[in-house]
Amino acid sequence: MSITPDPERVIEIAARTCYQSVDKMSEATLGALLPKLLASGHESPFEHAYATFRISGCSRAMTHQLVRHRLMAVSQKSQRYVSEKSFEYVIPPSVPPDRIEEFRRDMETIREMYAKWKNAGLRNEDARFVLPNACATEIVISADFREFRHIFRVRCSPHAQWEIRDACLAMLKELYRRAPRVFGDLAREFGVEV
Repeated sequence: MSITPDPERVIEIAARTCYQSVDKMSEATLGALLPKLLASGHESPFEHAYATFRISGCSRAMTHQLVRHRLMAVSQKSQRYVSEKSFEYVIPPSVPPDRIEEFRRDMETIREMYAKWKNAGLRNEDARFVLPNACATEIVISADFREFRHIFRVRCSPHAQWEIRDACLAMLKELYRRAPRVFGDLAREFGVEV
């Protein structure tokens, strides 16, 4: 949705402020300092650049993992204020093809359970207790580049759950395109190309 304009310049000015060397910055040298900061572990200047992403069609199972990264701002579709009577859902790719219809029937059963409790007078906030983690949702997240680097290190790993990994690889690709000196090492590590 948005990104700090000219993020690598913003980060470099912040870093050079620490060393009182902003006057030594030029177009020719712009960005050369960023890999040195990363290599030395001086990552606080990366907190001055931000990005905001809107992710839709993902499962609540995925967003439950994502929101564990507490150093980001989060706004998510509310199951308290929004009815889920016609909820969409995510089918994990591990469901065997010959059992997908069974999965769909289970989701329909859950829809009926939700409707039953709504018809019994429960409000959305209480009827939602029967909903599955497969429910599709929408989330907006904002974080600084230092936090995104941390998120990508953890969630782009081949050991991460497939859905959060796919989402984080897509975000990494976009941030790498916009700030290659900040995210290039991670893009190479996880095989992301622009």
